Formats: sequence, structure tokens, C-alpha cells
Amino acid sequence: MDFFRTALTRIGVLMARPAAFLILALYTITWAICEPKTLDWHGYATLATWMMTLFIQRAEHRDTQAIHAKLDELLRHDPRARTSLEHEDEEEPEVIERHRRRDQERKG
Repeated sequence: MDFFRTALTRIGVLMARPAAFLILALYTITWAICEPKTLDWHGYATLATWMMTLFIQRAEHRDTQAIHAKLDELLRHDPRARTSLEHEDEEEPEVIERHRRRDQERKG
């Protein structure tokens, strides 16, 4: 199960890279050359959906990275901040959620 969690996280990050747009463009060109008759309005809708998904993923990734950079800066300058949280963003989402639940339970 850990393999799948890690793989899904890495795929999500890769989908935010410019190479994902290149892969979609190559796929579109290949589809247009190999099966031009099947590239009807359903095909265009599919490609548009994939393109919008990549745009959204890229914007989300950019926003997340900006938030992490800002939080890292705040953590570095606050002497009360726990250094154990410094690399929390490198964990899998399920691990982060468990950590947050434990913190909330401790606070009461």
C-alpha cells in the first residue's frame, strides 16, 4: 500500500511539470495522425478536460509550493517553532493527517 501512496503522490507532482503538457501535445499529435477519424467532438472534449486538469494541477502545485516557502521562512525565524515540522511537507498526506489529528487531540 505504501508503494501506491508514494507513486500517486509522485505522479501528482509530475503532472504539475511542463513535461506533462508536452506529453499531452505528443499524445494529441499521435492521435490526430493515427486515428484522425476518431478525433471528433468527444475526442476534443477529452483533450480539453486533460488540458484543464493539467492547468489546475500546475496552479495548485505552484500555490502549495509558495505556501510552503512562506511557512518555512516563518518557522526559521520563530524560536518557539518546533523543528520537527520542518520536513513535514515531504511526508505522505496520510502521515500528515495522522500527525495533525494527534496534535489536535493533545491540545484537547
